[in-house]
Amino acid sequence: MSTTEEKEKTVAEGEQETAEHAAAPEQLEPVTWRFLIPIVLFGVGFVVSLFIGWVIFPKIIYCEKHQPIDFSHSVHQEAVDEGCESCHFFREDGSFSGIPKLENCAECHEEAMGENPEEAKLIEKYVEPGKEIPWLTYASQPDCVFFSHAAHIKMAELECAACHGRIGDSDHTRPYQCNILTGYSRDIWGWNIAGMGKNAWDWMKMDDSARMKMDRPARMKMDDCGDCHEKRGTSNACFVCHK
Repeated sequence: MSTTEEKEKTVAEGEQETAEHAAAPEQLEPVTWRFLIPIVLFGVGFVVSLFIGWVIFPKIIYCEKHQPIDFSHSVHQEAVDEGCESCHFFREDGSFSGIPKLENCAECHEEAMGENPEEAKLIEKYVEPGKEIPWLTYASQPDCVFFSHAAHIKMAELECAACHGRIGDSDHTRPYQCNILTGYSRDIWGWNIAGMGKNAWDWMKMDDSARMKMDRPARMKMDDCGDCHEKRGTSNACFVCHK
């Protein structure tokens, strides 16, 4: 067989194989569920991430401290006539006294007025040695924030509960939670890790059955200040709160 005939035979055989392959039905691969594996892995990872971020992370980032004295606001509210201003008053120069000094407590508690062990601790550890009570302040704002109580209480005529909630109804001092990264109270950001929550004045609109729980107070974020300023027509310029 000549070389030309061999080439022609090879080409003919190739064309025949191509025709047979085209005529045969395509073989489909069996259906598998492998494409679901990355979707399932993503879903599991997403759920785990949410659990770590929303449940575990808040427990790690906040440390809990207790007030030096278990103080009852409700008992003192009933015992005085001027309400909050009996202990949290304005001085003659218009400045706010803030947390009461030891001398304010000693006016009534120089001697025991009852058998409460917390009062005995107050007298023994602080009144008798003349040592100031190291109260932990829930509402301390960052150093870059200027806040005037006089502007809000005297001029705007806001009630204390508008920002602090109904703390006057509390029978015990709740634990103080501090952010270990920033050093600020958890009350500033809010007890929801995402910072979402109600303002104190929103809670005040509810009836007593749904009012704010004293162990989980409303937040005091910058957004809340801006929201209140906007509702009252007060300027929200940066220099108003940041001096």
